[in-house]
Amino acid sequence: MKVIKRDGHMVDYCPEKIEQAIEKANAEVEEEDRASAVQIKNIIKYIERLGKKRILVEDIQDIIEMKLMAIGKYNLAKHYITYRYTRELVRRSNTTDLAIKELIDGESEYWNTENSNKNARVVTTQRDYLAGITSTDITRRFLLPEDIVKAHDDGIIHFHDADYFAQNALHNCDLINLEDMLQNGTNINGVMIEKPHRFLTAMTIATQLITAVNSAQYGGVTITLTHLAPFVRASREFYEKRYKKRKLTKEQVEKFVEEDLKKEITDGVQTFQYQINSMTTTNGQAPFLSVAMYLNETDEYKEELAMIIEEVLKQRIEGMKNEKGVYITPAFPKLLYILEEDNINPKGKYYYLTKLAAECTAKRMVPDYISEKVMKELKINEYGVGECYPCMGCRSFLTPDRSISLGNIAKAKNYKEGVGKYYGRFNQGVVTINLVDVALSSSKDMDDFWQILDERLELCHRGLQARHKRLSKVTSDAAPILWQHGALARLEKGESIHDLLHHGYSTISLGYAGLYECVKYMTGHSHTDNGKGKEFGLAVMQRLNDACKKWKEAEDIDYSVYGTPIESTTYKFAKCLRERFGVIKGITDRDYITNSYHVPVFEEIDAFTKLKLESEFQKLSPGGAISYIETANLTNNLDSVMEVIKFIYDNIMYAELNTKSDYCQECGYTGEILIDDKLEWYCPNCGNRDHAKLNVARRTCGYIGSNFWNKGRTQEIKERVIHLDNKDA
Repeated sequence: MKVIKRDGHMVDYCPEKIEQAIEKANAEVEEEDRASAVQIKNIIKYIERLGKKRILVEDIQDIIEMKLMAIGKYNLAKHYITYRYTRELVRRSNTTDLAIKELIDGESEYWNTENSNKNARVVTTQRDYLAGITSTDITRRFLLPEDIVKAHDDGIIHFHDADYFAQNALHNCDLINLEDMLQNGTNINGVMIEKPHRFLTAMTIATQLITAVNSAQYGGVTITLTHLAPFVRASREFYEKRYKKRKLTKEQVEKFVEEDLKKEITDGVQTFQYQINSMTTTNGQAPFLSVAMYLNETDEYKEELAMIIEEVLKQRIEGMKNEKGVYITPAFPKLLYILEEDNINPKGKYYYLTKLAAECTAKRMVPDYISEKVMKELKINEYGVGECYPCMGCRSFLTPDRSISLGNIAKAKNYKEGVGKYYGRFNQGVVTINLVDVALSSSKDMDDFWQILDERLELCHRGLQARHKRLSKVTSDAAPILWQHGALARLEKGESIHDLLHHGYSTISLGYAGLYECVKYMTGHSHTDNGKGKEFGLAVMQRLNDACKKWKEAEDIDYSVYGTPIESTTYKFAKCLRERFGVIKGITDRDYITNSYHVPVFEEIDAFTKLKLESEFQKLSPGGAISYIETANLTNNLDSVMEVIKFIYDNIMYAELNTKSDYCQECGYTGEILIDDKLEWYCPNCGNRDHAKLNVARRTCGYIGSNFWNKGRTQEIKERVIHLDNKDA
């Protein structure tokens, strides 16, 4: 018999707990009012004779009260009821003690694998988690409606980042207006930061700004190297002035300027990379940063931008040294390489950069690739504009700026009249629907499915409204770096951010997970079958978009469909589904569910078919999406990498290649660290299983993780099939 606890979790039935509870009440009454050992055993036998497979803990307590009164132990029953009520008050008043103890003891699997980019054993991360536990407790008890909390607990929806929700000033991803901050000055902690005059200084300041911004929110942040390119020219002019002053020949000036400029770019990129990976934000991790490399973003500084991109790729290929001094794959920054005609065409001027990017991808899993061509097609089709690459963090995408008709509502100093903008914009937060639960709750009845889906979508809508309302109370004073000093806006002190939450200036995300399992259960087919399965999958995605469109029109808020990463939530959803519906072959028999619209990791499919198929679903995930293929080691087969990159350019908006780049500190093995049948990581060369002595990097949910994963995600990683191997060359 399983006992269903108040939080929805199931535990094994334990008769000793019943005995202990009655004995505690016995201790509060006179001897003649106490229940005897025999009477207690009879109560336990009665409960067991009910023969239930599952029973609510509240039902057990009701039975105990009833049986105590039936044998005339009214005073004892009264004390038991008082004890039960007191325990309920304790539960309601403090739900954090156990979570805190598990965290600081360092023995909790949940906390140790909650985020693959956080080490829960170090004090900076623990401080963030401790604050998060308190925030989650306040959120659950005071800030969210009970039905949303219950739906979250049951795995019907997931209310993301409850550990930051109590602070009404915090939001999700940002696309930093670095140009405004560098060109027009900014302020960090009351210290004025003026415009830098050299590239090296600009790179140093950029890392400080990124860390400050990342500490004022909880999601990913993105910058573009385009905003740093003007400072390369400033450095060039500095060196030219220096050598001309020395009366050197033109040839000497050019030679020395190029040497000094190249060294400064190398030093600047190295400084940037080291600082980003060595700094820690208030979230207890390195800045969660993506860096965009988009040549078509500038005409004036394109040559300087190309020089920075080349150096970034070269240094990333080399990697960063671990504590043993061995070069390994760093998790950050995530690199976004925008494919365009000049760098994808073999005759294009910047094709050499794409070849360098391919080498970097084969060895270090980055950069990821965004097709300018497909991005413009999608945005032109939907909005009548052709702007490209509104990406924040690992996969979150902005909608084109609708606020241009209102003028410069963010009061940015680099504002251009009548031009839609991306920089300085952000995401308000995410609530995710579990599509698998919708399907299973319908018992394959199509009419019920669509009705339940609509009901669950409205539940998500109310959760998102709660997020929006929390932010709507915020003034610029809450995070000056964001709202007053240029990262997102240049508002006055005390000014509300309310306008920036509307008119399409920011987005808010309806997440979704488990499309594959949903389609498989309802139709008997995968959504890859080009028949019923695919048709139904696209219809589900369209329903999500229709809901967002309706909410957007009613509220002037840019709701957008978002392919949720669900790193730890994939395990939670899988467990909740089994508890609610039992084990269903092919649906709930794994410790994870499939991310967003992805082809399941265990389904055999080639790289190009997968990307082409997923491109159709990516179109219906405008608030965020990323596709990937798993590859063999392609470091000696870069032609294959280039073929995939060219295919991405022509067919899909945003995609990446997943390779393996691991290291064993015990024996020096480099290659793939493996996972055994018990989901434990080990070195295939020496058998080392000590996580502290294994450097493992895997792409999970769009970004690279290196601090290991929960069992659900680990099983998913283990079951991934290879979509492209060297035999396909």
